[in-house]
Amino acid sequence: MSTLARPRIGIIGTGAIGGFYGVMLARAGFDVHFLLRSEYDAVASNGLRVNSAVHGDIHLREVQAYTQASQMPPCDWLLVGAKATSNQELAPLIIEAAAPDAKVVLLQNGLGVEDEVRTLLPANLHLLGGLCFICVHRSAPGVVEHQALGAVNLGYHSGSSADPGARQALVEAGAQLFIEAGLDSTAMSELGQARWQKLVWNVPYNGLSVLLGAGTTGLMSDEGSRALIEAIMQEVAQGAMVCGYRLPDDYPAKLLRTTERMPDYLPSMYHDFALRRPLELQAIYAAPLAEAASAGCSMPRVEALYQALRFLDRRNTSHGM
Repeated sequence: MSTLARPRIGIIGTGAIGGFYGVMLARAGFDVHFLLRSEYDAVASNGLRVNSAVHGDIHLREVQAYTQASQMPPCDWLLVGAKATSNQELAPLIIEAAAPDAKVVLLQNGLGVEDEVRTLLPANLHLLGGLCFICVHRSAPGVVEHQALGAVNLGYHSGSSADPGARQALVEAGAQLFIEAGLDSTAMSELGQARWQKLVWNVPYNGLSVLLGAGTTGLMSDEGSRALIEAIMQEVAQGAMVCGYRLPDDYPAKLLRTTERMPDYLPSMYHDFALRRPLELQAIYAAPLAEAASAGCSMPRVEALYQALRFLDRRNTSHGM
């Protein structure tokens, strides 16, 4: 294929998300380069593994791996799989690894993450948001467990192109990368719409998995917790509508049915809490609460969940605990 059809792709943050999508793209024949830190030695020696219930077990033996972004070749696309809590530190790495006019895709949860990163990047770089609908976690250095799903919805945030048609063409080109890797991907015309849709699932399941110490099966099998999940979903959907984003009809109910069909899944916030890493509270809770409040909408259940998680997060990450 031509260089245009097979661009160079960089993965910034080779954890569960970055590892999964990077391996899938490399398996499809793309030129993929992985930035690693603590897991570099393990990956350099043993490669990257994805144990997938959907695609089978995949072993990328020869990994183009780096410990410094400055060592990477200029990449046409950069997929940022690291958590939003580290965005201030990631921006210099993105700049070092980016080719001129590169497309940067934040594969992150929450709201407003692009706004934060945009102020740290040069104007020539295109910034997109990527919403991952996937059940995936890292089980060991360089080993990713993929339980279900895998779709990515993309939307344009900002960059050097002011033409709506050109911007949408970039989003469609990004979606095509994932499609060629055997994954579902949709080019969204409105990034804010896509982010609010993802919040409808992320807000209840991430937070309640930490508070109640349970995965999706346990949360859905209890009448009380299931009712609470649905009520929180309805609040988030109402917040989205007040902010100008009308979600698909019966969207919370569709998400509940999808979750019931999933294998038991512990969301990313559960793993962050278990490993005493900072929780993504700003992007998943504080930002949507603030946006909804500015539009005149309160979300009391979401607010209560956020306040409880803030307490647990402070205690969990404080020194000496």
